Amino acid sequence: MAEFDPTSHPHRRYNPLTEEYVLVSPHRAKRPWLGQVEPPQALSLPEYDPACYLCPGNQRIGGATNPVYSSTFTFQNDFAALAPAPVPSPPEPAHPLLATRAVHGLCDVLIFHPRHDLTLARLKPLDICTIIDEWVRVFIERSKENGIRYVQIFENKGAMMGCSNPHPHGQVWSMSDIPSIPAKELASLRRYALSDVAVSSAPKGPLGRPCLLCEYAHFEASGADDKRVVAKNDDWVALVPWWATWPFEVLLLPYRRHIASLLELSSDEKSNLAQILSEVTIRFDNLFSCSFAYSMGIHQAPLARESAEAKHECEDECDVAHLHFHFLPPLLRSATVRKFLVGFELMAESQRDLTPEQGAERLRGCPTTHYTAAGL
Repeated sequence: MAEFDPTSHPHRRYNPLTEEYVLVSPHRAKRPWLGQVEPPQALSLPEYDPACYLCPGNQRIGGATNPVYSSTFTFQNDFAALAPAPVPSPPEPAHPLLATRAVHGLCDVLIFHPRHDLTLARLKPLDICTIIDEWVRVFIERSKENGIRYVQIFENKGAMMGCSNPHPHGQVWSMSDIPSIPAKELASLRRYALSDVAVSSAPKGPLGRPCLLCEYAHFEASGADDKRVVAKNDDWVALVPWWATWPFEVLLLPYRRHIASLLELSSDEKSNLAQILSEVTIRFDNLFSCSFAYSMGIHQAPLARESAEAKHECEDECDVAHLHFHFLPPLLRSATVRKFLVGFELMAESQRDLTPEQGAERLRGCPTTHYTAAGL
């Protein structure tokens, strides 16, 4: 029997954050593709679009007029997915299997920059620092809201990711429950913190307890097995995780110390975060010379610690949380061929063709100067 080769033999990889497996099928990467092809992403956008609901000074669909802002700008979503408190309680279920929970919350839109055409990949790190500051401000403010137990910051980039407006922006949804995916991650982090694990030189969480993501980031950043690392600086490492589902999925996290939320970043850590966000998104765009679509989300403590302690909410989760960014991009073979989660992946478990190591190698090989600036 041939010796196992992860670049050619099918295998399953375990995701300790979600306690799920992903099927890796590297031999399928060569299969022909006659399926759906996406329209190319717009190569150029104007600096200002008079028809854009998010550009400075323009009127939004709900009738409000944007200020002529010169930096970031945040407003409550005109078409929010959540309603503010108070909300009515649902009736008793007709059957225990038909349970309903009332939920309330707020949805904010956070515009990155006045320019209609500047994505994270084309912004200067100093401008990205301003976005980080606004993430922090909104996180603090929404954490104070009565009944709010979780604040989720995210960005959908590109039409194929459901983005309804190309003006670069993100969103912040604050809600009265901890959503399913971060709840599952926080439960895994808590179990790991309470477990007996082998002693290592990785940073520790509160009370000297082990931290799953401290351990993982330390291992990947140490150089012992750096095949999955895409970029690294003095504080942060960006990598295609061992358990990645999407072809060029990236996990970005601090590796030198345990950091629960954006609020705990030092000035240097914030600057280095802005730098590596710029580098990762530039590499994404350069991979297929396009404005690379993705969904990005920040997972951290559910609430700002001061608010959690004042409200006696989510204090245990704030202890075990480890700040990290998920980038989930759909593109697979080119700027117009994407990965689909269908069939086996909907009915059984996630599956990928390209190995995480191969995905990381492709991204590492991309320049760190944006292709529109370098004439690539």
